[in-house]
Amino acid sequence: MPVKRVLITDEAKEIMDKLREKHGELMFHQSGGCCDGSSPMCYKAGQFRVGKSDVKVSEVYGAPFYMAKDQFKYWQNMQLTLDVKEGRGSSFSIEIPMGVRFLIKSKMFTEEQLKDLEPVE
Repeated sequence: MPVKRVLITDEAKEIMDKLREKHGELMFHQSGGCCDGSSPMCYKAGQFRVGKSDVKVSEVYGAPFYMAKDQFKYWQNMQLTLDVKEGRGSSFSIEIPMGVRFLIKSKMFTEEQLKDLEPVE
């Protein structure tokens, strides 16, 4: 089984469950620096238009996770963990009205993990 590029905490799963109840299916795009800096933005599926300059890095708890190709060059050797914390961010992400915001934690892949990473689309 390939090594996942994006993991998720139980707390982030709980927020995603609540968002799905209200909005339906979800998607993520890792922001490249606007608004809250470099933050994962959660949208109703299809609400954010991905293009040729984006790659699908992973599926996280049933939601596609995208980022820009040029940003992925910097993050390709990092395993990301989608987490959530209290506090309002200044992004367009749909969890903001709940008084929480998604964030990314990262760590370098080990040499062993790099040999068996899930493919990027």
